[in-house]
Amino acid sequence: MISDRTVLIATERGVITPDQAERLRALEAELAPGTEAALPQPDDDERLRFITGFGDIFVTIGLALFLGALGYFSEALGAAGMWAAVGAASWLLAEFFTRVQRMALPSIVLLVVFCASVFMASSSGLGSTVPLIPSLLSLSEAPLTLALAGLATLAAAMVHYWRFRVPITIAAAAAALVAIVVGLVAAAVPGGIEAAINPVLLVCGLCVFVLAMRFDMSDPQRLTRRTDIAFWLHLLAAPLIVHPLIRGFVWPDGAPGGGSALPMLAVFAGLGVVAVLIDRRALLVSGLAYAGIAFASLMKVSGFAGSTTPLTIFVLGAFILLLSALWHPLRRAVLAVLPARFARRLPHPNVLPTTHIASS
Repeated sequence: MISDRTVLIATERGVITPDQAERLRALEAELAPGTEAALPQPDDDERLRFITGFGDIFVTIGLALFLGALGYFSEALGAAGMWAAVGAASWLLAEFFTRVQRMALPSIVLLVVFCASVFMASSSGLGSTVPLIPSLLSLSEAPLTLALAGLATLAAAMVHYWRFRVPITIAAAAAALVAIVVGLVAAAVPGGIEAAINPVLLVCGLCVFVLAMRFDMSDPQRLTRRTDIAFWLHLLAAPLIVHPLIRGFVWPDGAPGGGSALPMLAVFAGLGVVAVLIDRRALLVSGLAYAGIAFASLMKVSGFAGSTTPLTIFVLGAFILLLSALWHPLRRAVLAVLPARFARRLPHPNVLPTTHIASS
């Protein structure tokens, strides 16, 4: 029996086409003994390779303990030296767990730690004393420091991808590119970046989304590494789009109110249509918190007595469950109203109604 991993690698290397791989899987399911009544897996589920076995979790725990302790013992080298030591260790560990063992979750963790270490080592070497997350969100830092650290991270991510081919690396490189853009805009508009940060992030998010769609549409059946690359890019694009869209335009004063509830829900509904259309749930996940705030605001405005938190959680949970149950029919309904030529280029066009396929 040919394993699914072998078929996947053969598809990625061009030995067989994605269509041939899908037909091989269908033939294997048809000829397998005792599987005449087996239920097929949904064709439009997002197939993600996070964990290849419990060994992934076990190794990831070990990596967290080892790298955390290494950072503690490397503090004597200074901030830049400590992060450089952690980054170097992440690369060396990836030589075995990623390049040799091909373990999914450890590879993701090692890539994230490596890129974060390069960013922090670069920014610390340039004189930054702000921790990782505040340095990305606060604009009190010298903007060129952010841009140069992003440039170093971008170069390191590209070298890492050339060596290890971890799908999340492309998203890490895109995040570094966003940091470069923000830093350059902050340097070009001194004192005015606070007003421009939301449009800049929104444009960057849309660009990342377009890049993700290029990978998605090049592998509509989601059989190759490109679908994993697209998933991580969508996961990056979602908060870059949702956060500035809500905070910059729906909440211009930075605080929610009753008048902003309906626009927030309208934005969330629009994101839902796009998510169903492209068969990616990341956009909806990023907007769930804002949808909950909007629903709670509507409850308060309508004079709801009692705490709105339990009801909001209940409604959001029910919405997610209902959407999960109706995801496939919703996709068929949305794709059916699109031109057939365009709909068939979207991920998993095989959910199209038969009449819609015939018309193309």
